[in-house]
Amino acid sequence: MPPLHALAIFAAGIAAGGINTLVGSGTLITFPILLAFGYAPVTANVSNTIGLVPGSVAGAIGYRRELAGQRRRAIPFAAASAVGGTVGAVLLLSLPASAFKDIVPAFIVVALVLIVLQPRLGRALEARRSREGHEAGPLAVLGVFASGIYGGYFGAAQGIMLLAILGLSLPSEHLQRINALKVVLAGLVNLIAGIIFVFAAHVAWLPALLIAVGSIIGGIAAARWGRRLPPAALRAVIVVVGISAIVRLV
Repeated sequence: MPPLHALAIFAAGIAAGGINTLVGSGTLITFPILLAFGYAPVTANVSNTIGLVPGSVAGAIGYRRELAGQRRRAIPFAAASAVGGTVGAVLLLSLPASAFKDIVPAFIVVALVLIVLQPRLGRALEARRSREGHEAGPLAVLGVFASGIYGGYFGAAQGIMLLAILGLSLPSEHLQRINALKVVLAGLVNLIAGIIFVFAAHVAWLPALLIAVGSIIGGIAAARWGRRLPPAALRAVIVVVGISAIVRLV
């Protein structure tokens, strides 16, 4: 691998690790870079998925303060993410590469609309939820499962979808705590899918390693900086990254 290619992949890993920790859609940085350097789409996708796992771990450690007290709600969400990620990874290895990617822009549009409307919708849902507590119900778990399928298959903007699902399901929760939970769930999907890819797909290990090291740096930096963002600013970042994702995919 030429040194400039290695440097570019490493830099893309840093950016992707940071964006995944803050919002999601880091795949839209690293995946196109690997394609541009001649890697086959499926190889680029699985190598990217494996490479981004350490960045998610770093981001989760950085958000450990916001994760405190969320174990009870995290368990069903984690189970749904793990099963969904498994299904998505199997679909990636079984179906044509274009089958799922064709509808990704529509998914991102829906997620962005939900993020923008989350405060208003959350207030409308709060009255009903006040009788049921503040833990997410089965529909939220089903939504996380569906996002896990998507994340195991391709992964771009899974974080945006999770933020929308969790934001609507936990309207009384601070967005930074929701974002911390999102980092864990998206990282779990990548981990499960990555394990499957190690045994069942061709992995370009050097790019995966470069992305991994870069994503750790980006994940740690974003967790420290992202905690300082007010909810409105974080939503603005989500919208900008989401629109960029749509442009790249279309």
